[in-house]
Amino acid sequence: MALRFYNTLSRKTEDFKPLNDNHVGVYVCGPTVYGHAHLGHAKSYVSFDILVRYLRYLGYDVTYVQNITDVGHLTDDADAGEDKLAVAARKEHKHPMALAEYYTASYFEDMDKLNVLRPDISPRATGHIPEQVALVAKLIEKGYAYEVNGSVYFDVNKFKGYGKLSGRKVEELQAGARVDISEEKRHPADFAIWKKAEPNHIMQWDSPWGRGYPGWHLECSVMSMKYLGETIDIHGGGLENQFPHHECEIAQSEAANGKEFVRCWIHNNMVTVDGQKMGKSLGNFITLKQVFAGDHPRLSRAYDPLAARQLILNSHYRMTLDFSDAALSAAQSGYDRISDAVIALRRQIEKAPQGIVDIQVAAQLGEMKSKFEEAMNDDLNTSVAVSVIFELAKLAREQSEKQGVSSQTLAQIDSMLRRLGGDVLGIVKDQYVQAGGADEKLIDYLVNVLIEMRADARNKKDFAAADAIRKRLEGFGIILEDKPGSTAWRRK
Repeated sequence: MALRFYNTLSRKTEDFKPLNDNHVGVYVCGPTVYGHAHLGHAKSYVSFDILVRYLRYLGYDVTYVQNITDVGHLTDDADAGEDKLAVAARKEHKHPMALAEYYTASYFEDMDKLNVLRPDISPRATGHIPEQVALVAKLIEKGYAYEVNGSVYFDVNKFKGYGKLSGRKVEELQAGARVDISEEKRHPADFAIWKKAEPNHIMQWDSPWGRGYPGWHLECSVMSMKYLGETIDIHGGGLENQFPHHECEIAQSEAANGKEFVRCWIHNNMVTVDGQKMGKSLGNFITLKQVFAGDHPRLSRAYDPLAARQLILNSHYRMTLDFSDAALSAAQSGYDRISDAVIALRRQIEKAPQGIVDIQVAAQLGEMKSKFEEAMNDDLNTSVAVSVIFELAKLAREQSEKQGVSSQTLAQIDSMLRRLGGDVLGIVKDQYVQAGGADEKLIDYLVNVLIEMRADARNKKDFAAADAIRKRLEGFGIILEDKPGSTAWRRK
């Protein structure tokens, strides 16, 4: 099955074919760094991390660009209000750039914990002011933009394709315009590509139109084209950015170059809380740091970052994900089952005898790999892909517990878990270390000592002591499973 994505622009699922043979350029709208990242950010950036990982798994040479918005994003996501960085900086009594540095570092710290790969390029809006000024000048020269009192606006009536991504028409935008629309604009839907800065505005730069700063939409056009070319293969972002942000990107980019800007638009859906979008502006967000520490009234405990990642992968990227502590808890349990199976498998590989790979196991692995790839080729169906990892984990447990299974057979299972669960989905680790710094082998050793003590108590018919050991282990999340001649353990 060919790799297929749902293209928001065409509103249908299409076979993916890159512009330049084996190379794929991917641009994703990055965070506006005025606060800590929350679960909504995690859904977006884990989703596009999976996209990049899978393209590389298929053998594509991917250049992944994800920007950092550190200027120009106004409080109402349009052309009015204050810059979000400036507002937050004032509240925290910091310079806007100091604030941007702090929250950029925080963002990458959280993404690292989620096992989100770093972009190849992470350009900042403030680092590309000359290029943005040049694009504004080009649009004025071509007749697509006009200057009024030091601000420059894009004339939507001059660009015939405006609205093709979102399906909105200029006439409808006229009818639904706000009463307090800026009098500087020729049309209510015209958007700012350069804003005049008031004297007390900290972040401002020189331009042919006076001191000012770039509009939010301008930065993504400039940075994507600088690093990926005038036509890029894939542009991603949150569904909420489809209009106006991405619509405006298309207009200004295609007006400037006379070429198709993006060949495939991919949008992820949002995280909701009680049916309402999770977001900073709504005050209903839960930061990733709170999730990892369990420090929020809606959370019953701290969660492993990869359990949060697995929760996101349990649903399709184009579907909403309604947050609940119960859902996170279930994801944690599922993640622990997979991790325990992998740990047990790797322990057994060290002990198992040498031999050939079991033909039946090899056939099962081939079927699972095909099922995995078929799901991922179908617009990145990660929920089915995760179910395949559970099947692999079950096979790992079964083969680890069988007598006489060769280390080569077990290694084949481990290799597929590493490749599919690790390289692609990012939920299977190369090495497992218990939280708090204790090595997993030490945990295994101590639990097995208690299992031996329990077995000794049972042999002495001291069932009260045996039950007490089992219950104490359950209190630490360790479940004992008695089998003929042995006892195994796993986490809840």
